Amino acid sequence: MLDYETFKKVLFKLDPETAHHAAEFSLKVLPYIPFLNEYMKRRNFITDAKLSQQIFGLTFPNPVGLGAGFDKNATMIKAMPALGFGYTEIGTMTPRPQAGNPKPRLFRHVEERSIQNAMGFNNEGAYAVVKNLDKVYPFNIPVGANVGKNKATPTEHTLSDYKTLINKFKDISDYLVINISSPNTPNLRDLQNEEFIAELFTMAKELTKKPILLKIAPDMEAQVAIDLCKTAVENGAAGIIATNTTVDYSLVSNPKEIGGISGAVLADKSYELFKAIAQELFGKTILISVGGIADANEAYRRLKAGASLVQSLSGLIFEGPSMVKNINEGLMELMKKDGYNNIQEVIGSDLEAKN
Repeated sequence: MLDYETFKKVLFKLDPETAHHAAEFSLKVLPYIPFLNEYMKRRNFITDAKLSQQIFGLTFPNPVGLGAGFDKNATMIKAMPALGFGYTEIGTMTPRPQAGNPKPRLFRHVEERSIQNAMGFNNEGAYAVVKNLDKVYPFNIPVGANVGKNKATPTEHTLSDYKTLINKFKDISDYLVINISSPNTPNLRDLQNEEFIAELFTMAKELTKKPILLKIAPDMEAQVAIDLCKTAVENGAAGIIATNTTVDYSLVSNPKEIGGISGAVLADKSYELFKAIAQELFGKTILISVGGIADANEAYRRLKAGASLVQSLSGLIFEGPSMVKNINEGLMELMKKDGYNNIQEVIGSDLEAKN
């Protein structure tokens, strides 16, 4: 098998978006090459009861999921076990097809192991994605659907977009995520206010009993984030995902002045906000941490801070197809070292130690 570090040198000579399309093509065809798919699954998919959890009435065989933004159109779901993921999140989908922002809109910060994207919810639209999901759902790992408003939808009609999306995906995904935290749709982050969130989740719980989570941005004061998350939970949100990409361009040495940054440089910023939210909401809702997670130590830090699950996306680009295996094997080593018998004992252990 070709060493990923060697392959990465070739991949990184390509424009980032071209490289993404190449990766997408590879993962779309992988399930149709049974010997390779099974080899990768045996190599990467860790099956150990110590890592398994029941959440939302679903079995998550391990706590590491693919974050939204990679599989925008639900074309790569079948390949996720071969990469080791315990669950996957597709999207972000909008009601109508959307081309996204002008190119170039995806940039690497290689030395800082980070990505800057200004994609702008480019996707084929809800109707097309539902057709793709129909071919695979239900799947053998949980599948979440991350949804957002169309750029052209006026702010006053935003609720209508989310109503359409919830109705489209509620019966063809295991959970839904409301994305109002991307920096790449004009005025979207303005919806991160208590009034809109209360109205949104009140509407959502009337449409479905399926778990619906709120994904928040890292670029706000901790107390503001806590209040927003509390409002979401009080009005029916089943969980919080923290955090989306950041517009703190000071984190990288040569930033573009567009889009959001993800990857290693986001780790501490994302962790600190997640920790503040968990101190208020741990035990009251499901918490998922994302942002700069690419190794076992970082995943373990988030679990101990109160995350039931973690997600990675940019890390996959830099670490390659063995990333999730390495995280899960590393988690089990850390658990053994600290005397934990299963992952449930790890989750929130930092918080419990302080009480």
